[in-house]
Amino acid sequence: MGQVNPAEIIANSKFNKFHLSLLVWSFIIIAFDGYDLVVFGTVVPVLIEEWNLTSVEAGAMGSYGLFGMMFGAIFFGTLADRIGRKNVVAITLIFFSLFTFLCGFAETPTLFSIFRFLAGLGLGGIMPNVIALLTDYAPKSMKSMIVSIVLCGYSIGGILAPLLGIFLMPTFGWESIFWVAGLPLLALPLMYKKLPETASHLIRTGRKEELLSTLSKVSPGSTFNQSDEIVELQATGTKVPVIGLFKDYRALSTVMFWIAFFCCLLMVYGLNTWLPKLMIEAGYALNSSLGFLIALQSGAIIGTLIIGRLCDKYGSKKMLVPMYASGAIALTLLGFGGNMFVIYLLVAIAGAATIGAQNIVQAYVSQYYPASVRSTALGMASGIGRIGGMLGPILGGFLLSVALPIHMNFIAFAIPGLIAAIALALVPVKHASNEVYQSRTELEPQSETI
Repeated sequence: MGQVNPAEIIANSKFNKFHLSLLVWSFIIIAFDGYDLVVFGTVVPVLIEEWNLTSVEAGAMGSYGLFGMMFGAIFFGTLADRIGRKNVVAITLIFFSLFTFLCGFAETPTLFSIFRFLAGLGLGGIMPNVIALLTDYAPKSMKSMIVSIVLCGYSIGGILAPLLGIFLMPTFGWESIFWVAGLPLLALPLMYKKLPETASHLIRTGRKEELLSTLSKVSPGSTFNQSDEIVELQATGTKVPVIGLFKDYRALSTVMFWIAFFCCLLMVYGLNTWLPKLMIEAGYALNSSLGFLIALQSGAIIGTLIIGRLCDKYGSKKMLVPMYASGAIALTLLGFGGNMFVIYLLVAIAGAATIGAQNIVQAYVSQYYPASVRSTALGMASGIGRIGGMLGPILGGFLLSVALPIHMNFIAFAIPGLIAAIALALVPVKHASNEVYQSRTELEPQSETI
């Protein structure tokens, strides 16, 4: 009888078709997550005119979805550490796809807002669990890169929303781009079959045969038998996952991550909701303004891929702090105008330093905490961040309603970037679990036969 250590097998594995399948399905899920988030910003100028909304009312409508995301991130993040990430991914996908689809049938702002809130529950819960599942199975040498690639799906979805808006809305109306959001429901049965459950959950629930089958796909060169003993690295912690976020000198880090998420999501959702409207106020046409949303998401993709690769080499903190600061500078300069090339370039930099930085900080958090509280850590940080996300659209609506000079609106969104940079600078790197795969001074190896 041999011993099987799932954590070591996964950490030392080489990227193969198992990882590729997980990456592709995760990418598709996150792409629709990004689509469903950005779609409101695509239609908000049309809804303001059709439903005779004020900027503040439109901003509030955008925040209802983010309000749901706050609850969804915290609830589903914590739930996943108990019932399994795979199950929660399926539940949250149903929530955000179904209710975003139904937004296309809403005839009043009230019904639209209710659907956005319910969709937000799923949108808030999906990303922390997809990232945690990816981190659970990614080879140690490329964790940040794999998560970064998948999170580019968010920006692909974010690009798809305004593109479809440009081509579909003139002919089929604003409702049509919400109907597209129902497509993931058709793929759900196949997705559920292909996604793996996390190894730690399989051990806890005694599903040894499924665990060994999954590990044989992770490491095709290894041989496992039913008589093998499973060795799991278990945290010496509490049964309440949230408390685990503050143990082992992680209290300061946890609070700083929450501040960074809050500030970054304020910028992300504020810009996603109001960038087209801000550019219209600056004198650009609607189609040109939607083009700025595309530039924002394109910059996020390029920034995520480049910085994600550098994070695996030099460390996430060293990349994130200057990234946040550069976003604040780009947003400030954006408010003062310039030629079209410069404007697009600044928007792309802002996308890399807001959406791209948010992608990478999630990869950082997923590696910072042990597997036992990973979904909880991401869920809580995302939930706190959604409060900032809710304030973003409201802040943008308020700023437009008081008719400030256009550059002041951009400066207001730049300030949180500086705060996020300071918060990340205060995170103590030496306690990050990715340096030693959660050091054995914090973890005790325990043999568990299942």
